[in-house]
Amino acid sequence: MTSIVMDDVSKYFDGGQTIANYRLTLEVADGEFLVFLGPSGCGKTTALRLIAGLEQPSKGEIYFGDERVDGWSPSSRNVAMVFQNYALYPHMTVAENIGYPLRVRGVPPDERDRKVEEVTTLLHIEDQVEKKPAALSGGQRQRVALARAIIREPSVFLLDEPLSNLDAKLRQEMRVELKRLQNELDITTVYVTHNQEEAMSMADRVVVMNQGTIQQVAPPQELYKRPRTAWVARFIGSPPMNLFEGTRRNGSIDFGEAGAVELDNVVRVGETGDETVGTEKSGAEDGSGATSVVASDVQGEVELGVRPEDLTISTSRPPAKNVIEGQVDTVEPLGEYVLVNVIVNDQLVNAKLADGTVSRDERVYLTFDDEDAYLYDENGELVG
Repeated sequence: MTSIVMDDVSKYFDGGQTIANYRLTLEVADGEFLVFLGPSGCGKTTALRLIAGLEQPSKGEIYFGDERVDGWSPSSRNVAMVFQNYALYPHMTVAENIGYPLRVRGVPPDERDRKVEEVTTLLHIEDQVEKKPAALSGGQRQRVALARAIIREPSVFLLDEPLSNLDAKLRQEMRVELKRLQNELDITTVYVTHNQEEAMSMADRVVVMNQGTIQQVAPPQELYKRPRTAWVARFIGSPPMNLFEGTRRNGSIDFGEAGAVELDNVVRVGETGDETVGTEKSGAEDGSGATSVVASDVQGEVELGVRPEDLTISTSRPPAKNVIEGQVDTVEPLGEYVLVNVIVNDQLVNAKLADGTVSRDERVYLTFDDEDAYLYDENGELVG
């Protein structure tokens, strides 16, 4: 196994005019499954190519274990890459495609055949070895590409959008297969995707990127429960967190015509991954020794965040203190829940409900509990 360290790594193109990655600092532990997640053009594939050696950093250093590898060729780094287009040789059989890296290395045929048999059994394609790639399904071709990468016994496994060409059912099956495979082989794995389901279901940790920079690194559940910036809050979740722009004055947040909320108990505790939410006063200590921050300490322009599943809707004004007024735009029955889209001050707000008890154009009131609210300051940083 091999750990990976990116130390203040930047990558520029066009003589420094285009910034692909800026000051990436990150450590991938031995045997970890790390996922780069972000929108198109955010720099996640360039980061993967820097690790692979297909690109060299403009600044910064990259280490595999204790060895600095920036400047090394991909072959010297002992990495294996799998791309979304599979890159299989159409004139070769499955067995020949998988065994090709060993053939190039001069591995004897008997040993090569034995290893091909091992990896095809591992990936459940042992009955496909005599076929050509054109005769395989998309999922089978993906397994062949994975087998060809694995047979090299790499120290680092790199995957760039490997499931994007598969249909939804196959993607789900291959997610399970890839995670099983990584657990069995215990290979340090870096995976790139724009698909949140892939990232959240497979990763030990997720690196959220935007505009070439790292926005947050966290395990999937922490990323969802404690997005550190308003940008991450808007990006993570389906639908993502609702964010209401308002002005904080004298212990309440004013949303203009939509009303105001008090939020005098909102506290986010812990700077060390602790996701506890409580009502401690400013300066109190939680069990981890981190300091609590009370929302009322923050004044001026803020954003209030609430997940769609934490909102409730009523057609008459409830006695609750946290109430935002709006008008129903659409109601979408989606099987396990109903998605109600509400217009609040020209902004679309999503609420997940067990059933749809409201109608289009109806005036409604959104309510939520203090402990389900997130507060972001004028710089988009999470309070607490």
